[in-house]
Amino acid sequence: MSRRRGVMSESFKVELAKELGFYDVVERDGWGGIKASDAGNMVKRAIQIAQEQLVQKP
Repeated sequence: MSRRRGVMSESFKVELAKELGFYDVVERDGWGGIKASDAGNMVKRAIQIAQEQLVQKP
């Protein structure tokens, strides 16, 4: 079975990692180096941002 293709753009993931404070790990070890909890927090924040954008649309 093939891996699922990422939905978030690279630049969005970088923005979230910087906002959440673990971009240094990404720079040093790549995306595979982050903790599962950090990945989960990234997903939660991405969902939160998407919901905020939906509310703002007329």
